[in-house]
Amino acid sequence: MDFLDNKQHLIITNNQQKLKVDIITADIVRLYTGSDVKKSAAIEGNKKIDVDYKVFEKDDQLEIKTNRLKLLVKPDLRFDLYDYDGNSLIKNYHGELKPLDRGLTPEQRKLAEAEGHLIPADSSAGSIMFVNELAEDEQFYGLGDKTGFLNKRGYEYDDWNTDNPKPQVESFTKLYKSIPFLIGVKNSHPYGIFVDNTFKAHWDLGKESNDYYYYSSEKAELDVYLIVGDTIKNIVSNYTYLTGRTPLPQKWTLGYQQSRWGYSATQAEVERIAGLLRKHNLPCDVIHLDIDYMDGFRVFTWRNDSYTDPHDFVKKLNKMGLHVVTIIDPGVKLDKNYGIYQEGLEKGYFVKNPDGTIYVNEVWPGDSVFPDFGREEVRSWWSKNIKFLVNLGVSGIWDDMNEPASFRGEIPDNIVFHHEEMPTTHAQMHNVYGHYMDKATYEGLKKLTNKRPYVITRAAYAGTQKYATVWTGDNQSLWPHLQMMVPQLCNLGLSGFSFAGTDIGGFGADCTAELLVRWIEGAIFSPLLRNHAAMGTRSQEPWTYPTPTLSIYRKYLKLRYQFISYLYDLFYQESKTGLPIMRPLILNYPADQKVSNMNDQFMVGDQVLVSPVLQAGVTAKMVYLPQGKWHDYWTGDVYAGNQYIIKDAPLEVLPIFVKDNTLLPVDHYENYVDCQKYDQITFKLYGTHAEYDHYQDNGLDFDYQLGKYNVYHVYADENAAEVTLIHSGYDRHYQKIIVELNGKKLKFTYKPDGDKYEIEK
Repeated sequence: MDFLDNKQHLIITNNQQKLKVDIITADIVRLYTGSDVKKSAAIEGNKKIDVDYKVFEKDDQLEIKTNRLKLLVKPDLRFDLYDYDGNSLIKNYHGELKPLDRGLTPEQRKLAEAEGHLIPADSSAGSIMFVNELAEDEQFYGLGDKTGFLNKRGYEYDDWNTDNPKPQVESFTKLYKSIPFLIGVKNSHPYGIFVDNTFKAHWDLGKESNDYYYYSSEKAELDVYLIVGDTIKNIVSNYTYLTGRTPLPQKWTLGYQQSRWGYSATQAEVERIAGLLRKHNLPCDVIHLDIDYMDGFRVFTWRNDSYTDPHDFVKKLNKMGLHVVTIIDPGVKLDKNYGIYQEGLEKGYFVKNPDGTIYVNEVWPGDSVFPDFGREEVRSWWSKNIKFLVNLGVSGIWDDMNEPASFRGEIPDNIVFHHEEMPTTHAQMHNVYGHYMDKATYEGLKKLTNKRPYVITRAAYAGTQKYATVWTGDNQSLWPHLQMMVPQLCNLGLSGFSFAGTDIGGFGADCTAELLVRWIEGAIFSPLLRNHAAMGTRSQEPWTYPTPTLSIYRKYLKLRYQFISYLYDLFYQESKTGLPIMRPLILNYPADQKVSNMNDQFMVGDQVLVSPVLQAGVTAKMVYLPQGKWHDYWTGDVYAGNQYIIKDAPLEVLPIFVKDNTLLPVDHYENYVDCQKYDQITFKLYGTHAEYDHYQDNGLDFDYQLGKYNVYHVYADENAAEVTLIHSGYDRHYQKIIVELNGKKLKFTYKPDGDKYEIEK
């Protein structure tokens, strides 16, 4: 085994193979067998920083060390990973792979499949890229929003973006996103594996055997990043350093959002819904318009048969405090009289068959063609077309059907796409098609509005979090889908997607009153808060249900609007650390084995614990409280941690607990978020003492990057409080800040002459 060492870039060879190792940081190494000049969809810019490292030849192995990790490369170019204390994190498996014995003869398999039973293949198609030993206590997290439970051990998954309309169940191996980032915890020591591979791939996380786990792909080239860290938080921060962090959103996007496929067919119906939201005193910031607003589902058009003037219509909703978000799909209608199609055809912007003709499939507009988003020129063209919607006053874009979905069968693997300017095929571009569409949408909105773009997408790849908010796709009004919401959103957060949510109430099927209430309760702290339902299902607005659905729904929307600034603070922190807003308990309490696969509780940041009721007919909840003391948000009762408690949880109660010695900001927003209107905020103390740093800016644009923001440091104990401006760059300071101690309110007033806050006597 020979090696060449060139400034954190090593080339290691044996008689048959070549392996390259890049030391990215002291915590991250990249191992790959392909080109040195690969263009990554997920990673932008040079992430390599100067690192002290050593390389040794020892016992026929190559040992590469930083002050954070040790990588051993074997003579056959397989590898093991250790942390800086010598703890084994990844150890290559040298035994024989043994497919599951399903006890089937070929005749039995044929008979079962003839009756409609799907029998999995004996092994994954493609080349196995690595096989690692599986420790007895090893646990797995991440991989985006795969179905099933929080801990992914014992399951298998596929990376191939898929629009499957059937009800999602834990046996689904693939959904709309492919996020090939796995977090492992072995003997209490965490690690991360990011495989930067856009081809169809398969993960077996101990389903086939309790001795090993493996990753295989249709592409034979290895390209994997190994990540170390002292805690799972460190792993997530290191991964998001690599692939990017969710940028600070516009503040109104944290408000409630109302949607339904079918609303947007007529202007009158949208206005009716908007009026009822305000009539029933339901806070709301966004109305989403599904495909019905378009002229024959032609993207970048607006129908004129049921809308009189789209610009005035959007302006009318804006005056009610409602932003408008419109859907766009990648499929462009094949119509010689349609300008978007004509221009794209003339400039060669659509993907092609191998013989050079334009590839055609069917989506909502009928026969459709597909922009080649892997090309920068095509993305720029798409971005410019967004001007049509921006000029009408649209505030955000909803990218859908971008797996890409198609009605006449899946797009064949050999259809010609481009990755940047190099020709390739659908096989490589499928999993990043939505990613590049989202990038085009983001860049178009940013350039046209000079505001922080709001893009929501169904399909994604690793790194898409830089451009788009995500939701978990077409769920249904089923209790198991409510139950799956918690692990799905938590694993998305661990995978870099901090701005995520589900369709509240379920997209498909008919939602019951009880399910809708429990869903709004369970989702009320999810970063994306959108109620969305399919055409033909029962109306899912709370006023259409029997009493007391509306009053409970209103109660929790009001609660959400009290927590907007807390969520915004968490997003500001996330933009620096990559740590998610909605968190599994294992992220905050990694040493607590009771939370390693906890699927019915989550935390909001480090301070708030939420334990929603996720089953029909349940009116009491067994809640696990981790170490420390916890305050019941509703009653003020204090409980010791490290125990289970039983909490009464009738339909109107969501169990919420606040960690002892916490200060929480409390907002005074009413029907919608308006950073220019409200000039007062409250901080409430839970416990005997606490401090808190609160972030404030205009909530809209990029001025904060120029230092135009404020940071308030608030300290409080049982008797006194202080408010200090530790950064003062935004000119709309709160005029009044209230600090609630136990039973006492202290009021602070802003003094512009000294740029400080003084307590009112």
